[in-house]
Amino acid sequence: MEDIAQISSEKQTGYLHQNFRLFHLKDKKNQEFEFHYHDFNKIIIFLSGNVTYLVEGKAYDLKPWDILLINHHDIHKPVIDPNVTYERVVLWLQPDYIQTQATHSCDLSQCFTATTEKSFNLIRLNQTLQTEIQTLLHQLESSLESREFGHELLSQSYFLQFMVYLNRIFLPETYQLDDSASRYDQRITDILTYINTHLAEDLSNEALADRFYVSKYYLMHKFKETTGYTLHSYVQQKRLLHSADLMRGGTPVLKAAAKCGFSDYSTFLRAFRKFYGISPKTFSLSAIDGYKFPVVQ
Repeated sequence: MEDIAQISSEKQTGYLHQNFRLFHLKDKKNQEFEFHYHDFNKIIIFLSGNVTYLVEGKAYDLKPWDILLINHHDIHKPVIDPNVTYERVVLWLQPDYIQTQATHSCDLSQCFTATTEKSFNLIRLNQTLQTEIQTLLHQLESSLESREFGHELLSQSYFLQFMVYLNRIFLPETYQLDDSASRYDQRITDILTYINTHLAEDLSNEALADRFYVSKYYLMHKFKETTGYTLHSYVQQKRLLHSADLMRGGTPVLKAAAKCGFSDYSTFLRAFRKFYGISPKTFSLSAIDGYKFPVVQ
């Protein structure tokens, strides 16, 4: 439970070789995090402390029993007050795993899809829901720590119950987003949404400035201030991450590059090799064989 991967200044942090992992962490230390992403989905259940979480251009000021849903490849970082004890439960889960648990009427990954559609990552629970979540988490933690007969199967069952419950809370149209819980620049949020849904199109600084009727230099400055990334770096990283997802799904290398906005293969090859440390062809063949790639430098 205590062997959580050490966060570093690398853009991708953490490894996940199981279907899911749970960490219950409580600390009080002066530690600054860089903006980073994971290849797995992450759920954070905030218990105590003074923490603001930055996710894809939005700042969430957390309250006890707030839940954050962070999609794989979402750029994020916490800002933590080192003078206050920070306690949280963190779940890492493989996107492929929760998708394989889906039925025709029950896709447990929908809550993560909804965070993108709603451009909102926070679930704020009322007192009744807090009690129910506490019960589910206690059962899951106890089962994961147990070595009794069937503990792995029971842990999986509790985990799936937890995911069903989160989807039941977050998906209905009746769920009220608490806008007061987040701070953001609406224009940058709109630009981020546009980028992530139009990766194959022209996303140059000039094209985005024209589309959103802002000065190119203002856009570049505001984007870096809000997200921690230059506009060019963000776009290229998102394209490369998406190309890798496509190749993992069996899309041929050239088609994956084109679908992600790389019209010139030599540019894609150089960028991909620099980002992943191997060629797209090698990545594609290894992904098909089920190889888990390590941290991206």
